[in-house]
Amino acid sequence: MYMNSSHRAPHVFFCATFVIGALAFLAGAVSPALADGAPLTPQTKIRLTIVQWIQSKGQYERWDALGGEYTVSDDGAVFLPFLGSLSVSNLDNTGLTNEIAKRLQEKIGLVQAPAVTIEILEYPPIYVVGDVTKPGEYKFRPGLTVLQSLALSGGPLRAKSSQSTQYIKLIGELRENDHSILRSTAKLSRLQAEMDGAKEITFDQTNGVDQQFSAGIYNEERVIFQARANAMERQSKAFIELRELLTTEISTLEEKLTGADDNIKSVEDQLTSVKSLVEKGLTVSSRQLDLQRLLTTYRADKLDLVTAIMRGRQAISETTRNLEGLSDTRRSEVATEAQSERANLDVLKMKREMTQKLLIEDFASNGGGIKSTEEELPLTFSVSRRNEGQINQFQASETTTLAPGDVVRVVQPHALDNSSETASDESSEETQTLADRAGQ
Repeated sequence: MYMNSSHRAPHVFFCATFVIGALAFLAGAVSPALADGAPLTPQTKIRLTIVQWIQSKGQYERWDALGGEYTVSDDGAVFLPFLGSLSVSNLDNTGLTNEIAKRLQEKIGLVQAPAVTIEILEYPPIYVVGDVTKPGEYKFRPGLTVLQSLALSGGPLRAKSSQSTQYIKLIGELRENDHSILRSTAKLSRLQAEMDGAKEITFDQTNGVDQQFSAGIYNEERVIFQARANAMERQSKAFIELRELLTTEISTLEEKLTGADDNIKSVEDQLTSVKSLVEKGLTVSSRQLDLQRLLTTYRADKLDLVTAIMRGRQAISETTRNLEGLSDTRRSEVATEAQSERANLDVLKMKREMTQKLLIEDFASNGGGIKSTEEELPLTFSVSRRNEGQINQFQASETTTLAPGDVVRVVQPHALDNSSETASDESSEETQTLADRAGQ
């Protein structure tokens, strides 16, 4: 029995030492977060851990029924089981742990107060508003400064950069419209030349457009014009050659028809003579029958020749109609295409006019570049902070340290309105000139 007690004492000692060291480590791990001794602000999430040394067992036991995660209310209080509502508005980490331990000792009647530790799980967020790229809610961490919150929100609002981007976009759209209008007018010139049956295209010269680009467009239309003219010429030539071939074939058939008529005439004369001889009994009737069969064959051949000539003349008429209709069909197709292209050109011109107006308004709203002086003015900062139920606002600098729940307002100072108006009046003529030359 003595030996068991002697062995148990070191074991209990080491267990106690281990638990006390762990508690000391836990307290040391969370203490830097609250090293400034700042009160716990509303909406702060904490984890409460309570342990007590049990002398009879020789070990520490956790009070899981009281421990757990809690959130500081907007009234600055924490509701704990058994203890009820506990105000923490004027307490820091050390003060809150001492208060909880004291109340537990008094409530339960303990000889020794339990060990209480508090771990900060999550601070109330901060809010960044004003002239920033991404205003909104951001996570707080101890030591956060105003400049760091500005970095979290994406930095100051670069209005000038976005205006410049919009300006460049409008310039690009205007140039694209000018190029589309050039292509459309060049195509209309080519279609008009095709309808007029001209040998060459006459293009309307446009000012303010890249000459090298326009020359490329004109060359493309000339290539299309020549290719379509060559295709038209080949089709016409094919119809003409077919008609000539049919005419030659008909001439040959007509010559054969003349020969067939001569053969028929000769056989008819022979048949008349043979009939007379047969009637007189001077020749046999078989000779008459042979001539009659030959005459029937010649007449059938003649009929085939006449039919072939009629079909040839019909093919010539059809070829002539196709040849004459080829030009009309092409003119109709070209006229329809030109009508559609004119409608497209009207839309392009309307779009260019609207883009030009937007460009003038955008340039005028920017003061013709006068507002660039605003970028040189420093940002101003103000912080709104809740303290004892009251919201106090004060001016801050980039190095001002923030507290949980602070609202940081960033303001970009602007130039004087009268200076802007004067500069805008001076640049009114420049805006119109710029918009006229934007497509160049």
